[in-house]
Amino acid sequence: MEFQQLKSIIEGLLFMAGDEGLNKRQLADIMRIDLEYVEELVFDLQRDLERDGRGVQIGIFAGSYRLTTHPEHAEYFERMAYTPTRAQLSQAALETLSIVAYKQPITRVEIEEIRGVKCERAIHTLVAKDLIEEVGRAEAIGRPILYGTTKVFLDSFGLASIKELPEAKEVSLDAEDMDEQTQLLFERYEGRQMTLDEVKE
Repeated sequence: MEFQQLKSIIEGLLFMAGDEGLNKRQLADIMRIDLEYVEELVFDLQRDLERDGRGVQIGIFAGSYRLTTHPEHAEYFERMAYTPTRAQLSQAALETLSIVAYKQPITRVEIEEIRGVKCERAIHTLVAKDLIEEVGRAEAIGRPILYGTTKVFLDSFGLASIKELPEAKEVSLDAEDMDEQTQLLFERYEGRQMTLDEVKE
């Protein structure tokens, strides 16, 4: 396989890995190449991104490679996070938020096991809106990120604490119960946002 194609694969893998990233051993195992070759590929990819002025870069965090944005672009990301559409949450984001709220602390893989679909984008949306945050690392292989809700989540839903969440029928949150809890959260969220908008007016 060509050098450029291998770099493209690494870029895609790091994009899919999201906040958790991948270390060189994981990349080597997935791609079935030597560790030294992985380092060479990642270094060359880093130079490509920098030379082409791309909007992302490769950073190293706790021994793992991650795709990250540039700090100098932060003001634009803040504008996006605080636009008028900030109050809007998709069904996927609400379902993910419901799971995090009731099952926290929880990893992305555990959320996906409950939802039955990938939720990387939903998690990124919720983190960008400051509704969920990293609260630690699980004691498991790869030390995956644990997510929990934030103070902004409590404020957005008019809750004094997590204990005030609508009571879930089942702790496991099966598909039917998840839909019900999501709807309860959605109604509470929409009602809260409407009240805040009226106060602003």
